[in-house]
Amino acid sequence: MGKKAKKSSNAGKKSPAKSIKVKSIKAKSIKIKPERVEVVPDPEPAGLVQESSTVDLWFDPRCPWAWLASRWMLEVESMRPVKTFFHVMSLAVLNESKDISEDYRRKLDQSWPAVRVSLAVGQQYGQEQLAAFYTAIGTRIHVRGEGESRDTIAGALADVGLPPELIELGDVGDNDDALRASTWDGMNLVGLDVGTPVLQVNGRAFFGPVFSPRPHGEEAGRVWDGVLALGSYPGFFELKRTRDVGPIYD
Repeated sequence: MGKKAKKSSNAGKKSPAKSIKVKSIKAKSIKIKPERVEVVPDPEPAGLVQESSTVDLWFDPRCPWAWLASRWMLEVESMRPVKTFFHVMSLAVLNESKDISEDYRRKLDQSWPAVRVSLAVGQQYGQEQLAAFYTAIGTRIHVRGEGESRDTIAGALADVGLPPELIELGDVGDNDDALRASTWDGMNLVGLDVGTPVLQVNGRAFFGPVFSPRPHGEEAGRVWDGVLALGSYPGFFELKRTRDVGPIYD
């Protein structure tokens, strides 16, 4: 008989499961570069981009409204591209042939020395010294309430370092023809039914503006923007309301 086959010792045993190694996969970090965005400012609204402007302002030192308008313009210069040039006019000259009250005539008679000296300052020392002298004498007349006396004029000359002998020119009328010419240079631009201040903006002239009190800061700039806009329209002539307050200096 043949031999019986030996049973394998492994018979009936299950083969162990093979372990499967899973390699870990590291996630790669993805860097996203932000796109460069160029910010383009909105265009200026039409009419707000201002070119350089020239303003000619005629003043009589005694006029409170010219004083307030001039202080406004000097403040506007620090915020807008504008340059102010001052010119002397005389309310006494303007009213020489008019029927006015005796009280007003007396006040105008007292105003001759200040306008004569102002004119001489401008003629002999130029625009910058005229502006400085106007600031000095206007401060004394309107802010300090010193009036238009000889001492006021002398004090204003000293304030800006001008020769004291200029005060003598206030007592004589040797240069009154030039004073009249300067006055009418301004008045002929706007007509004879107005007074001071006269403002010429880029070649177009108006009476005013009349403030009480005057605007300050950026508000002064916005008011100038309005004047510039109105003045740019050839058909604009007048915008007015009754004034119910006196001059307010602040």
